[in-house]
Amino acid sequence: MNSATPPADSAAFCADLVRSHDFPRYVATLFVPAVERRALLALYAFNVEIVRVRDQVSQPLPGEIRLQWWTDMLSGHAHGSVEGNPVAAELLRAIRDFELPVEPLSLLADEHQFDLYNDPMPTMTALEGYLAATCSALFTLAARIMAPPSEAVEHLARHAGLAQGIAQVITNLPRDAAHRQLFLPQQILDSHDCGIEDVFAGKESSNLRAVLDQLVSEAQQHLATAISLLAEVPPSVRPALLPLSQARADLKRLSRPGRNPFAPQPASRLRTLWTLWRASRSREFTK
Repeated sequence: MNSATPPADSAAFCADLVRSHDFPRYVATLFVPAVERRALLALYAFNVEIVRVRDQVSQPLPGEIRLQWWTDMLSGHAHGSVEGNPVAAELLRAIRDFELPVEPLSLLADEHQFDLYNDPMPTMTALEGYLAATCSALFTLAARIMAPPSEAVEHLARHAGLAQGIAQVITNLPRDAAHRQLFLPQQILDSHDCGIEDVFAGKESSNLRAVLDQLVSEAQQHLATAISLLAEVPPSVRPALLPLSQARADLKRLSRPGRNPFAPQPASRLRTLWTLWRASRSREFTK
């Protein structure tokens, strides 16, 4: 891997990318020192690039090629100039400076190949595996930038990622259904007699509400476990876990009775700022 230091405008590019596409994580970086913040923004910008592949291609093959470029880059076999890609340059810098493991980054990119196809998520176990390799891995890597790795941090990060990821699956239902893509586990849909075509048609029903209620309950359990484990990890790690506070707010919103699951309800940036700022000053994230 090339160890040349990327220019500062690469850092600015990553910051702008995360601010535009992953505002809660961008806000969380405002509460960490400058050196760690730059590395976190590189990590989060990489995640944005991987997640956005799905929306930038109309067929799976071009998407697979884009994801393969990232895994090749991480293995040191990129085709073309890595230095010309500001996100890649910044990510390599973060890997070098904080000794980040490459394997979970490559696995994160590989796991998002699922996004390129319209195959249904088969089971809850499959969804948890997908989220562990993506959302949980991102929390683990972010925590590693803030402090040395530990089993306690990895345990917390797994639950944090599952809580956040399930909340995102429910939040993204309107967009996914419009694209005939299903991250709701088919196993749970079947258990509540909820048809996939009804979901794709945007049909509200008591059956679908039962599916979503079960997923919210699962996410809330993971969230409660993650919050309870905050006291067991070093205070220096906790700013990397601040997006948990947004997941908590999202789950509260998603569990409101009478909510239309097919009506997009994005949180305002001002509310997101307020949520994470309050969390940054709370005993949970500081003591």
